[in-house]
Amino acid sequence: MTPRAVHDALVKDLVVHPDDRGRLFEVLRNDDPHFQKFGQAYVTTTYPGVVKAWHRHQRQDDYFCVVSGMLKLVMIDDRVESPSRGAVQEVWLGDYKPRLVIVPRGVWHGWTALGDKEAIVLNLVTERYDHAHPDEERLAPHGVLAYDWARRDG
Repeated sequence: MTPRAVHDALVKDLVVHPDDRGRLFEVLRNDDPHFQKFGQAYVTTTYPGVVKAWHRHQRQDDYFCVVSGMLKLVMIDDRVESPSRGAVQEVWLGDYKPRLVIVPRGVWHGWTALGDKEAIVLNLVTERYDHAHPDEERLAPHGVLAYDWARRDG
């Protein structure tokens, strides 16, 4: 299967500014062309080798950035009207590749933590979580969507 980019998804390499005190990188600004609106910010973690998948939203877009560790994030586009319907996009991000990844609403997504340390993920979403009416659909991580989470050695 040839990987294709998911329509309306964004993968933005972040610029790291190191100095004698440490480092800084901007994740998102309200004057960025891809900024929509702020709904909520939260941090989630994933232990090494764990797969957190699959889920999608109908009302919100997710803006993911790994604060510590490494992830392989996967998006699968099965949106009926999408020009990239059927696309599977893999993105590596984290300590060695600081990035912002925007997952558009309606796209199945999930990830696995790579390496030997917990991945810490910042998620900035366009809508706040509604406990009474969650905007979330879930599928099992294995055997439902056409994706194999097994590590591929070269």
